[in-house]
Amino acid sequence: MGRDKALIPFLGKPLILHVYERVKSLADEVLITTNHPENYSFLDVPLHKDILKERGALGGIYTALKSANNPFVAIVACDMPFANPELLSMARDRLICEQVDAVIPRSEDGLEPLHAVYRRKTCIPAVKWALGSGEWKVISWFFKVELSFIESEELRIYDPEQIAFWNVNTVEDLKHAQELVLRGMK
Repeated sequence: MGRDKALIPFLGKPLILHVYERVKSLADEVLITTNHPENYSFLDVPLHKDILKERGALGGIYTALKSANNPFVAIVACDMPFANPELLSMARDRLICEQVDAVIPRSEDGLEPLHAVYRRKTCIPAVKWALGSGEWKVISWFFKVELSFIESEELRIYDPEQIAFWNVNTVEDLKHAQELVLRGMK
């Protein structure tokens, strides 16, 4: 979109604030990874610069996992206006119950690693390996940990409109998302 999507106005406030307000009740610690913390000072949360610069979403995941204090970390992209706290809560419960390293939704569009829950202790070394190997794909390290997937049928229970993973990539996406909120979808 030619600028920082997280700061684009969404229903009168920055998109990142909208996402934050949707997920903040899930944990006693919320943090944001950004290479421009000065742009996010209006958020009263810890801001962390990427540990490894210019490594995209994979670098952001690594920074989030390394910076968090809690053993389980929910990671949500800043451009997901319909991030689903109930789905993330269920994923956290499954992570604990099944004693796996990550719980990843698998929508009809594929894996959704930027709306998932991770176990810090086991995921940090795997992500570090991927980064050290020159990988860029967010899922490049998944084979090194034990995963549980939330399949499409179960996702519909928590996300009947199928919009939790929808992200804002264009001006048209932004308008459509705002229209959905105004129509009362989420």
